[in-house]
Amino acid sequence: MTAIPAIDEKRLRRFGPWTLAIGILLVIIGMFGVGMPWIMSLVTSVYIAWMLLLGGAFWAYHTFKSNPGGFMDWLKPLLLIVTGGLMLYRPMAGIAAIGLMLSFYLFLDAFGSFALARELHPARGWGWMTFNGLVSLLLAVLFLVGWPQTSLLLVGIYVGISLIFDGWTLVMIGWAMRRAEKP
Repeated sequence: MTAIPAIDEKRLRRFGPWTLAIGILLVIIGMFGVGMPWIMSLVTSVYIAWMLLLGGAFWAYHTFKSNPGGFMDWLKPLLLIVTGGLMLYRPMAGIAAIGLMLSFYLFLDAFGSFALARELHPARGWGWMTFNGLVSLLLAVLFLVGWPQTSLLLVGIYVGISLIFDGWTLVMIGWAMRRAEKP
């Protein structure tokens, strides 16, 4: 009996031949992030800042082409550019903001998990959903207890762990692809 169920060949081929290598790289980057979370936090903040700047620039170009005279149409690109610029100018404040957003997300995730566990009770799996909610709640509290100082550490660890799991998933898919290719 195999651990991975039979996979549709067509779906498997969509992942491409680089799935295993990319998965391994993501695991390595994630391990680096967990090992040096302050660097991963800084990289995450700078990355998000550049995405905001680029998004604001593209939105400003669109506004310029479609409705350059509308004051309200310029608010969104201006907000994106200013936010991205401030995050680049003050990356530590950007990390703190990301930490605060992650804590809000984790609180919402916890309460969503609790609600789903309540709906599932007494069916199988409700306990795991409750456990998931407790872990999310604990992580949210950890972010807020020492905020903003804990953000420097926790954002990097959170992003690193996420990359490890994403990478491991791709590694498993890549292995399944290689097994499917062998006769």
